[in-house]
Amino acid sequence: MDGNTIEALAARFIASDLDRAQVVLSPDGIIRSWNPGAQILLGHLPDSAIGQSFAIFYSDSDRQSGKPDDDLSRAATYGRYAEEGWRRRLDATEFAADARLIALRNEAGTLLGFGVTIEDITDRKAAEAAVARSELHLRSILATVPDAMIVIDERGQILSFSAAAERLFGYTESEVVGRNIGMMMPDGDRLRHDDYVEHYCRTGERRIIGIGRIVTGKRRDGSEFPMELAVGEARSAGHRIFTGFIRDLTDRQRAELQMKELQSELVHVSRVSAMGTMASTLAHELNQPLTAIANYMEAARDLIAAGEPDLEMLGEAVSESAVEALRAGNIVRRLREFVARGEVEKRVEPLPPMVEEATRLAMTGAHERGVRGLKDLDPDARVALVDRVQIQQVLVNLIRNAVEALEDMPVRDITVSTRLQPDGMIRVAVSDTGPGIDPAIRSRLFDAFNTTKQNGLGLGLSICRTIVETHGGRIGADPRPGGGTILWFTIPSAETSE
Repeated sequence: MDGNTIEALAARFIASDLDRAQVVLSPDGIIRSWNPGAQILLGHLPDSAIGQSFAIFYSDSDRQSGKPDDDLSRAATYGRYAEEGWRRRLDATEFAADARLIALRNEAGTLLGFGVTIEDITDRKAAEAAVARSELHLRSILATVPDAMIVIDERGQILSFSAAAERLFGYTESEVVGRNIGMMMPDGDRLRHDDYVEHYCRTGERRIIGIGRIVTGKRRDGSEFPMELAVGEARSAGHRIFTGFIRDLTDRQRAELQMKELQSELVHVSRVSAMGTMASTLAHELNQPLTAIANYMEAARDLIAAGEPDLEMLGEAVSESAVEALRAGNIVRRLREFVARGEVEKRVEPLPPMVEEATRLAMTGAHERGVRGLKDLDPDARVALVDRVQIQQVLVNLIRNAVEALEDMPVRDITVSTRLQPDGMIRVAVSDTGPGIDPAIRSRLFDAFNTTKQNGLGLGLSICRTIVETHGGRIGADPRPGGGTILWFTIPSAETSE
């Protein structure tokens, strides 16, 4: 067969491939022959297609615009032309196609016709669109997830880096993708990380994956910070990827430090308040005996001043006085003066931020235990005349008690509320959804050394009562409608106080 004829070139070009259409055209675009794959893909029988223009494979709009002729012209000029576009079957349905046109020339370079290859890529395009949508969805997650999220492969190389991770570590995603995650770890951890990943992939022994732990991260500026790391694993096509969710614990540790400082101050106030409680009790119990001692001494002095005293009466007065210790009366008096004088430095304080700060400190760690903190603040209760630290200590103590009461409850809500009262006092309340207070101990709830805790001293609520009463307020406990307890206290409003 002569290699310079269209028939010879067509015989070499057309194969028995059933997965794609192969068609031979004359120089003017008329179909001369095709393979079985063309009949399957395009739906035309050979007898009905041969002799027609290959424009029957194009949509109506493409034919009207002259695209078939333009494609032939490009193939003739450049030797070949390829595109991904839409083609048409005999039943008028369209499909995404990878279409290629090749100019067929003889040895002298004369154009003898064109070879056309058409492959249906509809499924591939649908898969690519699905991947694109999936990537877009992942991008939206990475942009909005509140915790920092980093995805790495089993070699430790970063695959994706969320917007929150950019803010936390100070890098942009383009700066870190493809680099090892160790760049965000202190030196010691960085050296061990790759060994850990390799050990896990080899043995399956988990140390962080699916468990979570507190570790140290390193920002772009070199500063280190505590963080909570939780890692998940996924497998695809024999490969593993690891997704790390990171939460910055800097603020929480700072809050815990403030809590410890506040508790330290509370210990100091506790000692003073405990002394006040004991002094008041002693004063009540010893007031009459001390008065009697003073009377006996006065009588003894009168007897001596009168001259020739009745020794029997004088001895009786001295004996009775000796039973008691006048020194105890002086100690009680000094303690009572100390308690009455106190160490409260009242100032005008904005109430909402004071409550907000105390609540935040008291709720440290409570959210992780499923406790939800709510606030209901009266806009009219704006300022109070108080010692800020001491009142915050009262509020922290009441909230912490409420948190402990919710340990085994299905609903764990704590609400802190403020209300301005008609008498010029502000009522601050902490309500919980706990089991409530046993009525048998409610009347003694704020007494010293009264506690239901196994290792408690029973001074916490007693100290709260002392602080509140020193401010001229009252403290109490009521059952909450629907179950639970409301612990409340009152403090003077600065807007109605002189």
